[in-house]
Amino acid sequence: MPVLAIAVLLLAFGLIARTAAAGRPTAFDTRIMLALRRSAESPVPIGPAWLQEAARDLTSLGSVVALMTITIAVAGFLVLNRKPGVAWLTLIAVVGGLGLNNLLKIAFARPRPDVITSTARVFTTSFPSGHATLSAITYLTIGALLARTYPSFALSLYFMSLATVLTALVGMSRIYLGVHHPTDVLAGWCIGAAWAIGCWAVMAWFQTGGHVEPTSSP
Repeated sequence: MPVLAIAVLLLAFGLIARTAAAGRPTAFDTRIMLALRRSAESPVPIGPAWLQEAARDLTSLGSVVALMTITIAVAGFLVLNRKPGVAWLTLIAVVGGLGLNNLLKIAFARPRPDVITSTARVFTTSFPSGHATLSAITYLTIGALLARTYPSFALSLYFMSLATVLTALVGMSRIYLGVHHPTDVLAGWCIGAAWAIGCWAVMAWFQTGGHVEPTSSP
């Protein structure tokens, strides 16, 4: 089942990447982005000022600084809970995902959207969305590893629901702020989710083989 899910997500990423390789926004991208502007001539996002400020706050949850801080905090919790092996797997998974994201950005080098003016500062290329990719990698991977480590249905549902909501909010904020094409975000979600599922499968294999700490009761 994990292999099938990863294959489907990678196929979806590949199909989106074909359009991104052209370097131009698709009609879908332009339609969505313009729908979130007050007018075709105005770069200001729709909605009140507090919504724009909230979007900037949410998008910061997908920054490298925020994600590494959260990852280190979770790893510290796992070490204190006598699960150093799981802690190391978590750190390696997130740092590896960061490297993957950087390689993909270099490979595609898609320009940022030019139909509007960004309301947030950007420093890298557009495809895939780094915030969407890294939030999916970090939140979904941490959620999956914690769910695997503490196999209570209620806890597993909580971990994965929280991870999914955070990932979705970060990605949508990037589109709303106009710093990414929608296809950038969709691709980031696909590759990030595939990475998280792969990390979950590796975790399961290591636990079954006794290489890291086994699952435990909450």
